[in-house]
Amino acid sequence: MTIRRKSGNIYILDEPSTGLHGKDIEKLLQLLRKLVAQRNTVIIVEHRLELIAAADYVIDMGPAGGSAGGKILFAGTPAKLLKSPDSLTAKYLRDAIDHS
Repeated sequence: MTIRRKSGNIYILDEPSTGLHGKDIEKLLQLLRKLVAQRNTVIIVEHRLELIAAADYVIDMGPAGGSAGGKILFAGTPAKLLKSPDSLTAKYLRDAIDHS
């Protein structure tokens, strides 16, 4: 029996890490990487820094939530995000890196 791997799909996930134990985050990352390696597009809405740091591309929205949000504060790689002075996400990511 041959199992065909699907490719060319777009997966959109909203907070996939919600409720997961820290040890399960690596399993989630492995699954997401596998989907991408199979030539799929994965878009996630996420606040967990481990997933943001592992992303290929980040779009940071803000400056706050709800009616105080909606602006694109940053768009680019996580490495470039770290240099963004206007992004709270960048600040928290830098702090997490400094404390690890």
